[in-house]
Amino acid sequence: MTKKITVRTLKKMKESGEKFSVLTAYDYSTAKYLDEAGIDVLLIGDSLAMVALGYDNTNCIGIEEMSIFTKAVSKGVERAMVVTDMPFMSYTIDISSALQNIGNMIKLGANAVKLEGCNDYIIELVKRCTQMGVPVMGHLGFTPQSQNVIGGHLIQGKTLDATLQILKQAKKLEEAGAFSIVLEMVPEESAKYITENLTIPTISCGAGFYCDAQVVVSDDLFGKFDSFKPKFARKYGDMKDLILSCAKQYNEDVKTGKFPNAEEIYKLSDEDARELEKYIKEQKNVITCN
Repeated sequence: MTKKITVRTLKKMKESGEKFSVLTAYDYSTAKYLDEAGIDVLLIGDSLAMVALGYDNTNCIGIEEMSIFTKAVSKGVERAMVVTDMPFMSYTIDISSALQNIGNMIKLGANAVKLEGCNDYIIELVKRCTQMGVPVMGHLGFTPQSQNVIGGHLIQGKTLDATLQILKQAKKLEEAGAFSIVLEMVPEESAKYITENLTIPTISCGAGFYCDAQVVVSDDLFGKFDSFKPKFARKYGDMKDLILSCAKQYNEDVKTGKFPNAEEIYKLSDEDARELEKYIKEQKNVITCN
């Protein structure tokens, strides 16, 4: 039986110095393949707003849409931990509605949720989630849901004071019960210092080598999404060209009569074929006589 990745698993990996892998997943089959590949954590990231739904930014996606993707991904997974990114405004209005939305994601199959930022409200929410049995992954540094306040996609933690501020926030999240923290677009040296001063794992999203784990958007990894490519997202494949090539070949084969071939067609038995042919002839005779 496959052993499930849990909060305890990830904590032990940090303690032993073993790195773990995180990738985004948005559908059943992709989740299944990533799980089979040995990816440790699958994040249903709000990045799907752009790469899967065509929105302009991550703030456009709602809780109803995230629910659909959470349910699909969780059905494809046996080993990996499944984490749902709580979308913009789904957890920041009040604690009661936040807990209801978060609880629904767990009911749909998520093993944990990810919350961006760190203020008194978020700290209280992390505590409440932990108390009701929901593991929380934090997210500091560049927080996409706050990009309008930050002023764009800007590197965070570029000075000593800024680094110490992120560490202070990380420690608060750790004390509140968060089991890990994503550090996005943080200089490597800053991320290293923060990682070394936490007992919970850090996950690098463009934060260099020294975090306990790495996360990228799977569509960037596969070379499927090409509207833009973050500096830290290595391209391991070229799914765009593969999809284009397959679709073009299919289009040509349909139009030239090469698809389908004899092996791709269902046929009547000889007896049923004769019966159909006989019926067609009889109908033609009826029409002719009339």
